[in-house]
Amino acid sequence: MTRVGYNHTNFNLSRMNRLLAALGNPHREFRSIHIAGTKGKGSTASMVAHMLSNCGYTVGLFTSPHLLDIRERIAVDGEVITEAEFTRLVARVEPVVQKLAGDNPTFFEILTAIGFLHFVDKKVTMAVVEAGLGGRLDSTNVLRPEVCAITSISLDHVQQLGGTLDKIAEEKAGIFKNGVPVVSAPQTREVKRTLRKAAERSNTPIRFAGDEIEFSYRFESSRLFGPHTRVSLTTPHSHFEHLHVPLLGEHQAINCGVALGLIDALKERGFAIDDQKAMEGLAKVRLPGRMEIICEDPRILVDGAHNAASVEALMRAIGQNISYDSMVVIFGCQGDKDVPGMIDHIRLGADKVIFTSVKSPRSSDPNDLAAAYAERCGKMSQVAPNLEQALAIAERAVGREDLICITGSFYLVGEAKRFIGKRKGKRS
Repeated sequence: MTRVGYNHTNFNLSRMNRLLAALGNPHREFRSIHIAGTKGKGSTASMVAHMLSNCGYTVGLFTSPHLLDIRERIAVDGEVITEAEFTRLVARVEPVVQKLAGDNPTFFEILTAIGFLHFVDKKVTMAVVEAGLGGRLDSTNVLRPEVCAITSISLDHVQQLGGTLDKIAEEKAGIFKNGVPVVSAPQTREVKRTLRKAAERSNTPIRFAGDEIEFSYRFESSRLFGPHTRVSLTTPHSHFEHLHVPLLGEHQAINCGVALGLIDALKERGFAIDDQKAMEGLAKVRLPGRMEIICEDPRILVDGAHNAASVEALMRAIGQNISYDSMVVIFGCQGDKDVPGMIDHIRLGADKVIFTSVKSPRSSDPNDLAAAYAERCGKMSQVAPNLEQALAIAERAVGREDLICITGSFYLVGEAKRFIGKRKGKRS
């Protein structure tokens, strides 16, 4: 299906609840943290998981999408589920799915169930779970978490969630539960108003970084860390000052603030967390596909920025953290994305743009992208039918001090990592 309607027929929690009930309700066997939002969910989840794991908790992590292997979505204490474990759980779930014929679970619902079963098998003491699409009707919304988070909200999946920020925020707020505290990233006035109203209706205490939570960040450069950001967060239970953010970009400083806010909320609920150990865990965070250099000669950076706000953050982060003479951007995205918004931000950083397709039935036609770029920016670009040819064009155009940036879709980032990995293997 090239476009799935976001409604109770295609997405509904009753089907997910029936699937989990037939599997013994694994989601009730562990404590959890539930994270929704438009951008930054995966980064925030990874930071929280690393901090808790370093404090002695056995931590499950459920994220999406994957880059190279579907098993990346399910991990415990940094170790992805093995092929044998994944195969065994697929075999366990398959007959249950067959019995639900007529109301077949979706791919994501099945994968969510497999993740929950794995967490039970591994006896996790805390699961950090990233919501998929939206929140209200998402398969992960069967959880009764200890605390929830809302990361930065911007326009994305507008066909499913709505074309305004308040409609999207309303869908994300669907994860709110009575009495379960919520930590939110700084939001626009419109989004903040919507989230506060939703929290009031569901009797949910909500705190925003920068408002109820004292939060700030600054960009700096040092001999030890190079260009980076530092964050400070203060509450009655926590005092984190000038912490080094392990991932590049101001947007990651905001994600780090949410992660620290979640740690603080858990402490307030009685969880034993040693601040120093948590900080040591935070320092270990490395996230593939986000501001990641995958090749040094020529320099190739990949980032899964897949909406306008993410592309804007990426261009700003590259400008702050990476020195280069000129930058060639290879861009490909899904057809349901905010192409005009993404293009507007690409032109602010790119000296040359090559549009290509992604390996997805929903891929935008690169010729359409090039036409939109010419219309909005008055600039010429190049088109390549696939990533390999786009890279060939880019590598002929760059020198030692230049940068190639591949972005627009996690599909494209995963393809780039796979291609460069194979090429390195052949050369070695």
